[in-house]
Amino acid sequence: MYPDRVVSGMRPTGAMHLGHYHGALKNWVRLQSEHPCLFFVADWHALTTHYDDPSIIETSTWDMVIDWLAAGIDPSQATIFIQSKVPEHAELHLLLSMSTPLGWLERVPTYKDQQEKLADRDLATYGFLGYPLLQSADVLIYRASMVPVGEDQVPHIEMMREIARRFNHLYGREKDFDEKAREAVKKLGTKRAKLYNELRTEYQEQGNDDALEQAKAMLDDAQNLSMIDRERLFGYLEGSRKLILVEPQALLTEASRLPGLDGQKMSKSYGNTIALRDDRDTVTKKIRTMPTDPARVRRTDPGDPEKCPVWQFHMVYSDQVTRDWVVKGCKSAGIGCLECKQPVIDGILKEQEPMRERAQQYLDDPSLVRAIVADGCDQARKHAQETMRDVREEMGLSYN
Repeated sequence: MYPDRVVSGMRPTGAMHLGHYHGALKNWVRLQSEHPCLFFVADWHALTTHYDDPSIIETSTWDMVIDWLAAGIDPSQATIFIQSKVPEHAELHLLLSMSTPLGWLERVPTYKDQQEKLADRDLATYGFLGYPLLQSADVLIYRASMVPVGEDQVPHIEMMREIARRFNHLYGREKDFDEKAREAVKKLGTKRAKLYNELRTEYQEQGNDDALEQAKAMLDDAQNLSMIDRERLFGYLEGSRKLILVEPQALLTEASRLPGLDGQKMSKSYGNTIALRDDRDTVTKKIRTMPTDPARVRRTDPGDPEKCPVWQFHMVYSDQVTRDWVVKGCKSAGIGCLECKQPVIDGILKEQEPMRERAQQYLDDPSLVRAIVADGCDQARKHAQETMRDVREEMGLSYN
């Protein structure tokens, strides 16, 4: 039985901003206290779009790890590591590529989307086409059951599931699989076992996809099954066999409600960010110079909070009393824009204060960060090596 495990990674893009915190890191901090978590710097993935200029990757990697630690990722609760320090990722990626249909890669929605968005870069490379497969290897090698993602990444998780399913079907030759699966069916209880067998027959003999989905839903709801029995029954249902690679589930995370300083998505490419570790003066200046409702040309002009980017920050950082004060004051011109911005400044500085404190110890002694990552890489590699032993054995590559 494989334990529930969360895996997630980020490409090293340098210093992280508050959009990253509210979109992902805050969620990671919560998850680390609920499940075993592995968080990795996806430095190989950075090469898919920046292969011609890798000079920033190393500095960006360490900056990003410090930001994670500053945000509250705790190395005593979560494993922090660097992708390229666990070469088994590359080995599994290679072996999976042998059986992954080319069409699966070409139909990933972000493939064409990114090609259009990054038209200034030459992305006609296998690395770019194959990055969802490397992404799959990153997760499947840890037999992760959950991957926290936004809605736009759900197709990638679906692909990981298909790749795992295909691999298990091709190479899963568990001894006495049918017998073990039939024993697992009995654990569903008399009524559910009967329904499972009926739906299985309906799917395998008539190709009824509704029957397949109904049976899967029933297995998802079954509380008394171990993970290995659950996966056996998924495999038995679809006519596949032994579980070697676990099919992960997408753990949907809310999109960040925090926009950039100009109201667009917060992004370094737009130059509208507040970094996690920006100092007090920088934060104050950035908020004070934010654009506001264009209708408020003079202090005496009334405005509409809904048309002002600052209002979105109030939705994240201010309580209801403050928001009511903003709405009333803005619409009546009872407060000026600088007055309106002050609670946002106070809220951001309060949020950042513990982050700056946590980061300082690592900035003062970078060897602490190196030690955390080295330990994390060792832990991650043990999990990865265990999976690869099984993968090689099932593929007939375990020579003695």
